[in-house]
Amino acid sequence: MNRAVYDSRFFVEFFYSKDIVQRKKIEAEKKRKDKFVSSITIHEIYNISLAREGREVAKLRVITIRQDFKIIPVDEQIAQLSAELRHKYNLSMGDSMIAATASALSAVCITDDPHFKQINEIITQWI
Repeated sequence: MNRAVYDSRFFVEFFYSKDIVQRKKIEAEKKRKDKFVSSITIHEIYNISLAREGREVAKLRVITIRQDFKIIPVDEQIAQLSAELRHKYNLSMGDSMIAATASALSAVCITDDPHFKQINEIITQWI
């Protein structure tokens, strides 16, 4: 499966990891052709960056993501599927939105978040 939706945890590693092995895996992942990110992930990364480094860095993080990833907005289909997944698996709204985005796009979800492993409607993978 070449299509992938990236969870916020990928971007935390992407922007903040000091682990050289992890950085190489992240660089290798950049070669994937169809890379998507939920607009919810943009919210989460902007919020984390805002708290850690301020508004200017948060804005730069979004610009960086936008360069290599197609941002998928939450539409009616994703919102309804997200609610179904949230109810079925007792997920947070953010996790359910990201999972719904992966499901709607028939894409693998790139995450190491254990909450995603329980979701039968998606395939997860880590770098």
